[in-house]
Amino acid sequence: MGQFLSGAWALLLGILLLMLGNGMHGTLLGIRGEIEGFSTTEMSYVMSAYFVGFLGGSKLTPEMIRRVGHVRVFAALASFISACLILFPVVSDPWAWVVIRIIIGFCFSGVYVTAEGWLNNAASNETRGQALSFYMIVQMLGVIAAQGILLLGDPSGFVLFVIPSVLISISFAPILLSITPTPAFEQSKNMSFIDLWRVSPLGFVGIFLLGGMFAAQFGMAAVFGTEIGLNVTQIAMFVAAIYVGATATQFPIGWLSDRMDRRVLIMLVAVVAVFGGLAGAIYLESFEFLLVAAFVLGGTANPLYSLLLAHTNDFVSLEEMAGTSGSLLFINGLGAIVGPIAIGWLMGVFGPVAYFGYMSGLMAILALYAFYRMARRPAPSVDDTSSYTPIAPTSSPVAFEVAQIVAEEAQESDNER
Repeated sequence: MGQFLSGAWALLLGILLLMLGNGMHGTLLGIRGEIEGFSTTEMSYVMSAYFVGFLGGSKLTPEMIRRVGHVRVFAALASFISACLILFPVVSDPWAWVVIRIIIGFCFSGVYVTAEGWLNNAASNETRGQALSFYMIVQMLGVIAAQGILLLGDPSGFVLFVIPSVLISISFAPILLSITPTPAFEQSKNMSFIDLWRVSPLGFVGIFLLGGMFAAQFGMAAVFGTEIGLNVTQIAMFVAAIYVGATATQFPIGWLSDRMDRRVLIMLVAVVAVFGGLAGAIYLESFEFLLVAAFVLGGTANPLYSLLLAHTNDFVSLEEMAGTSGSLLFINGLGAIVGPIAIGWLMGVFGPVAYFGYMSGLMAILALYAFYRMARRPAPSVDDTSSYTPIAPTSSPVAFEVAQIVAEEAQESDNER
């Protein structure tokens, strides 16, 4: 592992800078939208637009890489991100922001595809699982640290938009100067939605619900904070608490996942999320309770993403894993697009309390459906299940497929014993 880190530290540093810029701009937009007088509904479209672009980028970037190579794709897309971030304070129109967010989402997806391809190339079969874990931790730390940078300036000014632009620009250097381009990324053929539904109905439904859940956390947390009157420091702490929770619980839940019926664990984790959301809704005026609720929701929703991936792998063959990943990612993307729009509408009708009500509702549906699925077919033996591999919901198809490779290698290793 030391050999991997010595060769990949520059790449991980570049990814950290990327996540600092992305995590910072996502929260900043929610705060700045309130200052500009945008409605909750308008901001929900702005936040949803990122995931429209992200889904498109995940589909088109592999072809771009095949045409011109990793280095040119990475440099071009990261340059677009840096330029677009400067445009937000210049153009104070919600529909212009929607267009800019689509472009940024597209570009970030492509940047992740490229960076994760390099990461996979830098890892060996023995270190790939650990590399993916390091990558996820760096992602989370980047988003958490980004919330602290928000306190360095005035969100009504220009400086806080310049900082993420500079961070994205600086991220080029450690990546492009130290990494050898990988072969062109070959995208696997996706499993059809009908086949995926037949293989794992819980994985199908759960990943869609998690897409809406994560989009609410990633996109609408700052909008919610402005709606209830939190100041910039409190909003930054609230968003950071979500990702602290996601980082803290990922590995304990993963440990349990490999030792019990995953459907039971999915149901239990979802129930905890329901209560976390209800606590936030009931104690909406207590900032301390809001932090606890954010920690619980982040600490349940993000591990559920990896848990549902592992559960789905339990019912597909080794040859089908790669195709399954593409379909799951697309379904998750659809949920992420719908999520901010749905929660924006609900907050417009019922007020800020709908932020927690929406997420509790999604997790209640997941818990009930997991309970229903337990009655429909027996659980596979723990010895026959695939390995749990932590992966962040912000990951591209490359990281998704790397997770599948890790699970496949672990399953093959177990079969040889």
